[in-house]
Amino acid sequence: MSVDGRMMRALAGEAQAVPPVWLMRQAGRYLPEYRATRARAGSFLDLCYTPELALEVTLQPIRRFGFDAAILFADILLVPQALGATLTFVEGEGPRLSRIETAEDLARLRPVDAIDETLAPVYETVRLLRAALPAGVPLIGFAGAPWTVATYMVAGRGTPDQAPARAMIYRDPATFDALVDRITEATIAYLGAQIDAGAQIVKLFDSWAGSVPGPLFARYVTAPARRIAEALRAAHPGVPLIGFPRGAGGAYEAYAEETGAAAIALDTSVDPAWAARRLQPGRCVQGNLDPLLLITGGDALVTTTRRLIDTLAGGPYIFNLGHGITPEADPRNVELLLRTIRG
Repeated sequence: MSVDGRMMRALAGEAQAVPPVWLMRQAGRYLPEYRATRARAGSFLDLCYTPELALEVTLQPIRRFGFDAAILFADILLVPQALGATLTFVEGEGPRLSRIETAEDLARLRPVDAIDETLAPVYETVRLLRAALPAGVPLIGFAGAPWTVATYMVAGRGTPDQAPARAMIYRDPATFDALVDRITEATIAYLGAQIDAGAQIVKLFDSWAGSVPGPLFARYVTAPARRIAEALRAAHPGVPLIGFPRGAGGAYEAYAEETGAAAIALDTSVDPAWAARRLQPGRCVQGNLDPLLLITGGDALVTTTRRLIDTLAGGPYIFNLGHGITPEADPRNVELLLRTIRG
């Protein structure tokens, strides 16, 4: 692993008085330049699949704020689309997917070795980014974790409690397990191709991990993540993986140990002092500022930021949010955040 830059040093296990910082969804609707590029693209999917435009929106927060890492602009639902699901984005409502409800629906999906035909523009974006990013600013590739992607594929949309996926586990576990297996294989191939194209770090987003019933967490969250991590380590040794099992609660520790992820991203519910005691001695941790503070700003933002650094910067630590930055965030509060971190 190259140790060039603060981000890579943190992932290699180095504690730094000034931690590296990037923000989940740092390229997005809170930035006026993003909104202008999004309007040029015509649709969200056109933005994802046009390498020159995806390059531009990925670079915008690097130019404006000087973050210590860039994250590829894409979407976790490109993988199900590449597998053959129909995908649209409804303005103001979010994604809509054709549903996987039966074994027959699953059988109509494409094989994993066919996904690159759809995802080739994403890999081209990665290649362009590696050429364009400043030295010391690594590129993070990413994918949605199998459980989270499966919840969208079963329900056809985001749901408050992922009940359709949980019901399918009880009603037809064989089909649900086969779906998770297909997504896992596709995710290994997708992240591997991003690394081949130039991604130096990869991140696995399990945004709905907290909705998995406790007895099933190891089966549907930890085991697929371990399989992905092991496959990537074998094929791409030295490329660190960041795991984000949002809402995992007490299962964070087992997830970290069993996956062997280089870093564990913490959601807003995790006590940083607990993470310092239980997670950080063995690996880097990332997080976990409340995104709401980038709307409200002020003394609360400064005080909470300093408290996080005081608690976690004694070990390998990457400053980030506990979930993605919201469209309502004020760029001036991002600037205040960075001044507070960097002095």
